[in-house]
Amino acid sequence: MQAIQLQTESIVEIATFLVRRWAEKEKMIVEISDKVETRTRLNENKVILTPLEKRIGNDFQKYRQFRTSLWYEAMRVKFCKKILSNDHAFGFILNTLETQRVEKLGREIWKGMDDEIIFNYTYMLVARPQLHSVYGKARIVEAFYQYFMFGAIKGEIQSSQFEQIKKASAFANKIVNKAIDENHDTEWLEENVSQIIKILDIDSLLTIPISLPFMKAGMALSEEELLKVLKIVSKNKEGDFGSIDPASIMRGENVFDEYKVLLDENKKTENKGLNPEAIGVQIPSTKNVDETVIYDMSLINGLKIKFKEWKTGWKEQHLRTGDEFDEENYIEGNEPFFTDVKKSIKTKIVILLDHSSSIASDAMEYKKATLSLCEVLSYLKVKFAVYAFSTENRAVVCWSVKPDNVKWNSITAKRLAQIVANGSTPLAEVYDKMFPILQSKRPDIFLTLTDGEPSDPDAVRLMTKSFKGLGINMVSLGLGPNTVRATTIANNLKHLGYEKTMAVSRLKDIPSKVIRILDV
Repeated sequence: MQAIQLQTESIVEIATFLVRRWAEKEKMIVEISDKVETRTRLNENKVILTPLEKRIGNDFQKYRQFRTSLWYEAMRVKFCKKILSNDHAFGFILNTLETQRVEKLGREIWKGMDDEIIFNYTYMLVARPQLHSVYGKARIVEAFYQYFMFGAIKGEIQSSQFEQIKKASAFANKIVNKAIDENHDTEWLEENVSQIIKILDIDSLLTIPISLPFMKAGMALSEEELLKVLKIVSKNKEGDFGSIDPASIMRGENVFDEYKVLLDENKKTENKGLNPEAIGVQIPSTKNVDETVIYDMSLINGLKIKFKEWKTGWKEQHLRTGDEFDEENYIEGNEPFFTDVKKSIKTKIVILLDHSSSIASDAMEYKKATLSLCEVLSYLKVKFAVYAFSTENRAVVCWSVKPDNVKWNSITAKRLAQIVANGSTPLAEVYDKMFPILQSKRPDIFLTLTDGEPSDPDAVRLMTKSFKGLGINMVSLGLGPNTVRATTIANNLKHLGYEKTMAVSRLKDIPSKVIRILDV
């Protein structure tokens, strides 16, 4: 993400932890999207956040805004009964009132959030448009929002309209406070929105344009500019927040330690990964990688349909002809009971992908097949880990694509897409690097996909024996361009101590072969 380069998975992980803690709802999930504004979908238990790079300011300021907007969404989850669309005036105004209500309720529980809320208000005000850039009746709604939220407006407006805005804002504050004092919820507030609509003399279905920041994302305000806006906000918010120290708010000491830990963790996992001296495994960089090129959606969807039938025991067929189903006759000759058998795979598996130079010519199809395998394993809720090996700068590297405690997602797909097929097949050396990991995790199956014979067969045989001594089943898939070559590779692998070897000549068959191994 520009200079900060925080990995999405790191942000999602901490955001998920925070939103569940703040909202006191364990099933909440967080998604980062640059296609929509920050919003919460209550029926899906999902919070969608605008990414850091879309926000204004330096790296730390972006993180503080991101964190506070997450807090607001968590408070919506906790206190709101419904969240309407901001596309029309009625929903926009209701959501604005709810922002104030949940803020006041949330501050009673999370008293340490005050500084961050004020800091966030500063950037919220900076990001709002100048009134002259908003046209028609939408200008009145924008002016109401600014005056109600910040106690100030950006630009000029007709005096008669300003009187309407002050009156509507006073009424809005009154009903928000009444809602809190008398323990009213969203539906009660909703009943009062029409009165604000009436005061502002607008249509409840008035379209509200998306307000874009007048500054480009990523630009940082100078400290003097930021402090100037912060003082305006602080003065207008003293009635609710009491005495405010702008200098202390600027420093953000309460959040800086958390941010520093996140940066430290990011450094460990983004470029260097796990310590190569101690474990010998690295995490591929995910910068500027388009993982969509290795998604074969027809293969993935076909596999999911196939294994949905396997999972439930039911099979759906679409035929051109057939008899009409006579349920009465069927019941007379059959017991009218159906059993929905839900099969599951409890086997834990670690998969190692050969990315030596011999796979280079088919690298794209190979990655599509292995990605489809990962998608299906994730769909079937199998506990799995994925590693790969290749040669980089004349040294063999073992890559961690997906550890067993991380969900398969776009980041892990990016890692797979990034690996370049290169080098020989030093399988024994790779096994040696992975031994500490497998010794700790003890999977049920260690599956190796390879299209060549290892450089040192005797050393591989010794390492295979060591893994089997840990109680791990050693399985291999021999990949070949045709049936004869694949069978030859599989037969050669048999002599290296694997308990099961299989031949694969069509890369698209990889997922089905692997599931068959797990099912057995």
